[in-house]
Amino acid sequence: MDITFKGTASALALAIMAGTGASVASADTVEIIYSDTVQETDRRSRLLKDHFGDCLGEGFTFTPYFGATLFKQGTELTALQRGNLDMANLAIFDFYNQVPATSILGTAYLWRDYEHMRATFDSDVLDGLIAEIEEKTGVKVLAWPYIGTRHVNIRGDKKIMTPEDLAGIKLRMPGGEGWQFVGEALGANPTPLAFTEVYTALQTGAIDGQDNPLPADKQMKFYEVTDQIILTGHLIASNTFSMSSQKWNSLDEAQQAKVQECALEFQAAMDEDTIRQEAELVDFFVSEGLDVYEPDKAAFRTHVLDVFKNSRFSVDWPEGVLEGINGL
Repeated sequence: MDITFKGTASALALAIMAGTGASVASADTVEIIYSDTVQETDRRSRLLKDHFGDCLGEGFTFTPYFGATLFKQGTELTALQRGNLDMANLAIFDFYNQVPATSILGTAYLWRDYEHMRATFDSDVLDGLIAEIEEKTGVKVLAWPYIGTRHVNIRGDKKIMTPEDLAGIKLRMPGGEGWQFVGEALGANPTPLAFTEVYTALQTGAIDGQDNPLPADKQMKFYEVTDQIILTGHLIASNTFSMSSQKWNSLDEAQQAKVQECALEFQAAMDEDTIRQEAELVDFFVSEGLDVYEPDKAAFRTHVLDVFKNSRFSVDWPEGVLEGINGL
């Protein structure tokens, strides 16, 4: 996988990490370089700086890069593994090629609701899978911040009540076969496209729609170039807040404890803010002229789960994990 460094930001980051530039901190300071796809103005970026970066405090220098200015979307895991990056907020599908068992966490309609998702991550049901992720990919999983429930958002006035109604709809999904399969399972024609390119593609009609949580729809102003939001609720989405194992192992116990504490503070802040925004945003989108409605979710859930269970992705699901999740 190619990793693309961009502009002076990447040069500065490499200089800091390699020690070839002027030092901005003492020798005892832990320097952490972070990369993310979301824009610096995004609420997630603000919460990250306020509840992780500031939480670290004295003894750490936290340098985040946003808007895919340091690494392109989907290349962050390789950057962590090569020692070119310290931290990232990864999608579960980023792990699939190296840990196929993670496909279970990308299954649409796996979680009943936010509480079910959080109860699963707070239990020991996923301990074995997380250990496998860490062993095979060389990252330390610190937290699972909730970024929102994904819904389908499209142009036009065609009513979408069942998966069959999405036939022929060019639905933007992030790149990668796991994400593309979610789009297929929903009944649409998935189209891979970088997050930063979605607005223009909707505006020009290159795609018919996209799926994202409501807060992301507002932040990226997708409501300006679409006509309706179908509350499919197909993915209760969390990111995998991760640090390279190389970086984690370079920290002493006190430093590790501080990083872990701040990661969980960031997770709690993200969860709270996401839940609050989701409760408010339907009214906002309606006020902007969008048609916001709930489809036949039972039809979507039944269809999508059947597609997943009969796919090659389910072959890799760890034994007993689905039953453990359903039992919570």
